[in-house]
Amino acid sequence: MSYFTYILENPEGRFYIGQTSDLELRLKRHNEGRVFWTKSRGPWSLAYWSEFSARSEAMAREKALEALRSKRSLRELVAQR
Repeated sequence: MSYFTYILENPEGRFYIGQTSDLELRLKRHNEGRVFWTKSRGPWSLAYWSEFSARSEAMAREKALEALRSKRSLRELVAQR
């Protein structure tokens, strides 16, 4: 099974960082308003993702991305994609 760490971006330039085993379903849930933090801030588009073989790796990457907390750093990472 694959696990993903992802960054979503909305039209206002806000980012959301998360991890999941089903990237397509998770994006759909964000855009349907079924995720508390993102429900009133969408629509969301997938700006970045990384794939991992273990959930612990995806969670570690999520924590590393959240530690950046700089919009500039996240924007640079997204631009590399």
